Amino acid sequence: MNVSADLDSDTGEVSDTVSDSGLIVAVDGPSGAGKSSASRGAATELGLRYLDTGSMYRALTWWLLDRGVDVSDAGTVGALAAEPRIEVGTDPQAPWVRVDGTDITSVIRTREVTDAVSAVAVVPRVRAHLIAQQRDIIAQAGGIVAEGRDIGTVVAPDAPVKVYLTAAGAERASRRAVESSRSPAATRIDQDRRDRLDSAQSGKADDAVEIDSTSLSLDQVIDTIVRLAREYSGVPHQRHQSR
Repeated sequence: MNVSADLDSDTGEVSDTVSDSGLIVAVDGPSGAGKSSASRGAATELGLRYLDTGSMYRALTWWLLDRGVDVSDAGTVGALAAEPRIEVGTDPQAPWVRVDGTDITSVIRTREVTDAVSAVAVVPRVRAHLIAQQRDIIAQAGGIVAEGRDIGTVVAPDAPVKVYLTAAGAERASRRAVESSRSPAATRIDQDRRDRLDSAQSGKADDAVEIDSTSLSLDQVIDTIVRLAREYSGVPHQRHQSR
């Protein structure tokens, strides 16, 4: 599998960025905790690239489903893991995902893909392929906020800034329900199922800072991540009231 990142598009000029530091910020946590929005916001403010590792698993899942592959057949899934060419854009203001040149940024968020991705992500050969590519993207980025479930523990265990973003189960389900236009109760059932399936590759790094976003606004979560990054980099931090 070939995975490349768009490292040339502009993310904007911010005077107090840490973009020249090569800083890696790892953001892990369960679905619905707000990882994507917070990571993109922090990357934009810090002047860093952004990598959504989950989108890569979703891209492969979409490709398999599109070809009628039974994603519960781990042997077949593993054997096909290297077939598609997956590309991801790392501009936090406009990330994209392509498979064999086709833009699938939106379609990988469908319920069909969401329901199937956990079965694909747990396959060892899939994880080996994608983790290797994720590490390459991170190494080439010159500074990046990478988010997923195992960034701080597996993909980038040496990242100097690690965050574990979580929230109460009911709050996570409520957020997902708004995004999917489904009831919070139905969303909670699916969420709990995914948590169980993804538990093997999910976990908080021992040196990660845990942020409970249950009662925090998105701006507050972004501000906390940005503060941690700037404190590590020695860049003065000024709190932003709104974004």
